[in-house]
Amino acid sequence: MTAAWEWQGLPMAEANSVKDSVSAASLATKEDDEALLRQMGYKQELRRGLSGFHNFAVSFTVVSVLTGLTGLYGLGFTYGGPVAIIWGWPVVSFFTLLVALSMAEICSAYPTSGALYFWSAKLAGPRWAPLASWVTGWFNLLGQMAVTAGIDFTFAAFLSTIITLGTGGVNGEDPFVATQSQLLGIYAGTLVCHGLLNTFANRLLAILNGISVFWHVVGTFVFIVALLAVAPTHQSASYVFGHFNKPDVGIASSGLIFLLGLLMSQFTLTGYDASAHMTEETKDAAKSGPRGIVMTVVVSFFVGWLYLLALTFSIQNPDNLFDPASATGGTYASAQVIWDASAARYGDGERSIALMIIPLMGQFFCGMASITSNSRMLYAFSRDGAVPGSRWWHHINPHTKTPVNAVWLSVVVAFLLGLPVLDSAVVFTAVTSIATIGLYISYVVPVFLRCTVARATFVRGPFHLGRLSLPIGITAVLWVVFVSCIFVLPTVYPVTKDNLNYAGVAVGVVLVFSLGWWFLPYKGARHWFHGPIAQ
Repeated sequence: MTAAWEWQGLPMAEANSVKDSVSAASLATKEDDEALLRQMGYKQELRRGLSGFHNFAVSFTVVSVLTGLTGLYGLGFTYGGPVAIIWGWPVVSFFTLLVALSMAEICSAYPTSGALYFWSAKLAGPRWAPLASWVTGWFNLLGQMAVTAGIDFTFAAFLSTIITLGTGGVNGEDPFVATQSQLLGIYAGTLVCHGLLNTFANRLLAILNGISVFWHVVGTFVFIVALLAVAPTHQSASYVFGHFNKPDVGIASSGLIFLLGLLMSQFTLTGYDASAHMTEETKDAAKSGPRGIVMTVVVSFFVGWLYLLALTFSIQNPDNLFDPASATGGTYASAQVIWDASAARYGDGERSIALMIIPLMGQFFCGMASITSNSRMLYAFSRDGAVPGSRWWHHINPHTKTPVNAVWLSVVVAFLLGLPVLDSAVVFTAVTSIATIGLYISYVVPVFLRCTVARATFVRGPFHLGRLSLPIGITAVLWVVFVSCIFVLPTVYPVTKDNLNYAGVAVGVVLVFSLGWWFLPYKGARHWFHGPIAQ
């Protein structure tokens, strides 16, 4: 087998300079998509039946403003309050769009399920391609698994909170408050359900992802209008756009408090690389994949900002959000906002449960699509021999044309990553930080290579940024480096073993693991992993 960048026997540099017979700009049919895939060294194994809309639908569902913003609203409110929530979202969305644009340009040139790690191999050159591909792939895999854990744990926690509220709240006569084992059961059941959908309902997934787009857009607007109508009083504009919370966590700098609050926004805006991972199943992939990446960020910004504005304007009593005596026990700020609005209007908050179903179902769709994206990345990385037991994980079920084994490994690893969250809310913050940092490092490695090593040799696809490619790419890389440094910082001082931010440790472990395995003197990955392998 030969390295995938040595197409038709040519070294990478020469291959990049050759005008291939099939122009990427003319790929509009299934045959042309498969021809480009063959030129990249792969054969068509997955079912290519997704339209451009369905490709966008997967990414939009993985990003899911109803998941990240609902689950981490309390974190944003703690670290900066309304200012960090309302202004942090557009700031993060702007820089995320720059990252997405840079990724979309590369995706247009190389539309394959391997996506980021394949791009790194192509752009690093023959000498460094295996190492660049190896490190990028492992960071992306870690980030995706952690994202799935964060998503499905958010769903499990929100569902258990709804059940608690439906039985009168924590201060009711006979409330249901989930124990750790019960919460673990809900979490495991959610993952299994998503695994089953990805195993037996491949065609149904496209329909569900389409429904998810409708749910996230129309459902969110219904939620916004209903919440604002139900809330009898609303916070003033000066509060929503100008109030700053400074928590008693031992951090004197208001600027650092604001930056720590950006995790809510940055974690939410992850997962749009799913459009790239789904390109081998998408028609007109060189155009549809990039559009899916960019439109996911753009649409998510508008829908997410309106959602945050509705929640923040509808707060009845800010002190109630984290009060242990409140209906949620002070554990779920966004749910408390919805409950309080209903209680203030009707005398009790039980009617608010109908509204909570909207973000709950959004979270369910999100976890389902995240498993889809995880399994495609694992399938592609295993196809190139990078994962232990690769022959199992890149096996395609002949009936469903899906990587079923990869689906269930994704489920198991996500379950294991979620176990520590049961003991500490700090660990949940760490898991979201790990997911954010892991994914964004894998996002910008190929962007960095595009702007440096491959600046002169990169052959553009039909979607490109022209002269803006370099400044947008450099800004995107600097932003990711900046926020990665912020998200590994302690969130509480003095630092103890109970409040330690484990994100830096986890990222360090992945870096040591990937590089350590690479440089092992005996059977190290550098001896047998040669980057993407042509079939």
